[in-house]
Amino acid sequence: MYAATDNASEDLERTAFRKAEKKYKIYYDNTKKKKQPRPVDLSEVVDFKAILEFYNQNGELPAGVFIHQSNFDRPVFGLKSRPGFYFIPCALRIEEQCHWIVESLMNFPQPPNRTNHNAIYGPIQDLFAAAKEKSRLLVENVQLPKDTSLKNSSEQADQSAAFWRSSEESDEISRGDKCKSVLASVLLRKLRWSTLGLQFDWSKRSYNVSLPHKKIPDDLCCLAKKLAGPAMPLDEEFHPEAAIVNYFALGDMLGGHLDDMEKDWSKPIVSISLGCKAIFLLGGKSREDPPLAMFLRSGDAVLMAGEARECYHGVPRIFTDKETAEISPLELQLSKEDDDSFLEYIRSSRININIRQVF
Repeated sequence: MYAATDNASEDLERTAFRKAEKKYKIYYDNTKKKKQPRPVDLSEVVDFKAILEFYNQNGELPAGVFIHQSNFDRPVFGLKSRPGFYFIPCALRIEEQCHWIVESLMNFPQPPNRTNHNAIYGPIQDLFAAAKEKSRLLVENVQLPKDTSLKNSSEQADQSAAFWRSSEESDEISRGDKCKSVLASVLLRKLRWSTLGLQFDWSKRSYNVSLPHKKIPDDLCCLAKKLAGPAMPLDEEFHPEAAIVNYFALGDMLGGHLDDMEKDWSKPIVSISLGCKAIFLLGGKSREDPPLAMFLRSGDAVLMAGEARECYHGVPRIFTDKETAEISPLELQLSKEDDDSFLEYIRSSRININIRQVF
């Protein structure tokens, strides 16, 4: 689900959604000095930040956009062409954004929460702290049959022994045949997702209630309930039961997909953006429906409920250069911290927290 590839079938290549992905995906022109991103036409990308500013000044909205009437403390925008989709620009204050960046890096990948690394390395403790300390992960080699399924591979890897050592110690130990080592900083940059609450079984594409898990943190539940309010049926409350945290670096993308594993599609998916600006594609119920492109900035929230749950969506691009990432306020706030490792990470990354009600 995480990344679309350029080896898609010819049928997929011809879809309107795929064309939009290729339009906004980052491509490079090789020069003698360095790779240079090709220019991309952003004139058709919907900018809710600009819409909010114009609305506050003039009380007017562009065609197809409306203000959703709710008890939320700031404007919530909807799209007439996508019932059930809501956009809340600047939903989180800077201090809140910094808090959730720290949580996403320090605590959310902690076992028993699973990450994309589980299938190979098993549970990994304190990944971000180990990356700061320039440690290496030592893993006892696990021999897996070539035809072993991803599920069984994951189960066996979860039982393998993995532990942190300094680079000097790991060099001594890994000279033998029993261990292999990998830099924590490499693992951190290859971190693509972690799961909170009820754990998602990617091989079966379903939630596995038998997997060990911890309840979603109370403060994240409270935030999700507040943000979900505008998309909730009257007199009903959102119950966060699972979350997927996506981690993006330059060049990463989230291919077009549906979030269709939850039982009740009337309840929204609450999506929170942190870090570098991205382009979000919101399509229709078929990949043939031309998608709308819109900017997602740090602190923005998106709600997808009802009919919008049946719409294909994805993230073809993030912006990491200083001029277009638009994270100056975030950088200023994080620079006040004693630890600058969070600032260094988020300067070239985007984090997306998706909270769901499963049952």
